[in-house]
Amino acid sequence: MQEPLLGAEGLDYDTFPEAPASPRESTRAGALQNRRVFLATFAAVLGNFSFGYALVYTSPVIPALKLSSDPALHLNKIQASWFGSVFTLGAAAGGLSAMVLNDLLGRKLSIMFSAVPSVIGYALMAGAHGLWMLLLGRTLTGFAGGLTAACIPVYVSEIAPPGVRGALGATPQLMAVFGSLSLYALGLLLPWRWLAVAGEGPVLIMILLLSFMPNSPRFLLSKGRDEEALQALTWLRADSEVHWEFEQIQDNVRRQSSRVSWAEAQDPRVYRPILIAVLMRFLQQLTGITPILVYLQTIFDSTSVLLPVCGLESSGHTQASLAHGPGPSAWQLLQTASIMFVANLTLGLYVQFGPRSLTPNGTVGLEIMTLGDTEQSPATSFNYLTLIPLLATMLFIMGYAMGWGPITWLLMSEVLPLRARGVASGLCVLVSWLTAFVLTKYFLLAVNAFGLQVPFFFFSAICLLSLLFTGCCVPETKGRSLEQIEAFFHTRRMSFRP
Repeated sequence: MQEPLLGAEGLDYDTFPEAPASPRESTRAGALQNRRVFLATFAAVLGNFSFGYALVYTSPVIPALKLSSDPALHLNKIQASWFGSVFTLGAAAGGLSAMVLNDLLGRKLSIMFSAVPSVIGYALMAGAHGLWMLLLGRTLTGFAGGLTAACIPVYVSEIAPPGVRGALGATPQLMAVFGSLSLYALGLLLPWRWLAVAGEGPVLIMILLLSFMPNSPRFLLSKGRDEEALQALTWLRADSEVHWEFEQIQDNVRRQSSRVSWAEAQDPRVYRPILIAVLMRFLQQLTGITPILVYLQTIFDSTSVLLPVCGLESSGHTQASLAHGPGPSAWQLLQTASIMFVANLTLGLYVQFGPRSLTPNGTVGLEIMTLGDTEQSPATSFNYLTLIPLLATMLFIMGYAMGWGPITWLLMSEVLPLRARGVASGLCVLVSWLTAFVLTKYFLLAVNAFGLQVPFFFFSAICLLSLLFTGCCVPETKGRSLEQIEAFFHTRRMSFRP
């Protein structure tokens, strides 16, 4: 286990004593040996696919409802803003519920339970006859998304061996991206009601596959179900040579058999990893990813980005940059925080000094501006400078997708202590989505009051703070077991550096 990336000291520190070589270490390499882990992971991350699908559901639906001839479904600007943002409130509630369900039902059953609000939510939106059905359906799908966002990374990290845990830990974010891209594609073909019906499919497949998958061996051991835990681990590893690994997990669980009390929560060995995980989720949202994606096309409009595609397609193509494979390393967080800092700073400087700079007194309302409002001909008015915000935005989203998107979820599930993992992961999701709601709801107010450049300067400052936080506080977890990572926080070595 390495030191936090900045402030490393001498060689007199050995966080993890070398363990004796396991008979399984030489036989567990390769995809064939982990095929059952891959299958269980795929079954679980279908919940993230549904989450990504539900997150951007409003993108093609809001324009359709604004033109609806049904007075009960016709949306004005305020109603449309609530229809788009209420999802984050549902996600925050889902994260809060995960603090209880993760430890009460277990990781797998909690993921399966998320299908209930998801199915009901999609059904309400598919058959909506009034605004209340749309808002309730949107809230329920958000609740399901928040619940899965808290439970799936924990489940994946607890069933995966160290050699592939990093790669598998990136799959929830990637599946959420595929879900979003699927919604964009189907939005070009299906009416808005049928889009809700199509959203039921991945949820039902998830339920079917997960019913055949085992629960987390660590969760089963924490409930005293040792025989079931051994069977689950044996099934996941595809052979019977799991006793060394099982004994390691069993020893760690026994040392943490009770729930964390309030007095213990004040122990640095407990609160340091929780604080690191919560701050990572908080900083991730403060970098601006949610408002940038939500208002992507209108930001392009206001900065004179003229593209020969509609807003939906430009958003979809930019989202496609999220498909770059992220690396499961804390060093990657440093690199991508630097990329996001440069991108946001570039956007702020462009708006401040570039053509058609927006000022507090001259800002055109983003919520009412559309690409159709400009009558300039691209052939006669195209300015290559207008490519700057497009390229900077794509660079920002690429940086987020390569690091602060998937890796913070992975590190959250890795560094949290087992005794507090269920509650703390729910707390992380709650903090994340409450932050996303505030940013999304007040982004336009900040733009109208101070200009578009101010939010981007703020986001760039947060990226710089994230860079310093990662270097000073986040330990390297690549290639280490969850037990070894937990041992890092039980040393007297301070993780936080001045």
